Amino acid sequence: MKKAIITVVGKDSVGIIAKVCTYLAERKINILDISQTIVGGYFNMMMVVDVNAATASFDGIASELTEVGKGIGCIIRIQLEDIFDMMHRI
Repeated sequence: MKKAIITVVGKDSVGIIAKVCTYLAERKINILDISQTIVGGYFNMMMVVDVNAATASFDGIASELTEVGKGIGCIIRIQLEDIFDMMHRI
């Protein structure tokens, strides 16, 4: 299984989760775990996803998620789990 971490941050609005999840479903990216919070009107979501069966390249997904984010007023980032773990290792 090839896992990735997706983060979504921005001002809260209707449909953020729906837009991101629809994008992922259309590209056969399975959500393994999800956490979201709203603090002071700001939305924050972190997802662990399986990109093994994705129908687009990882770079393509990253680029498209950036565009999805722009459309909903959020910053969306995706990193492979291995890279995320290395960056956050103490």
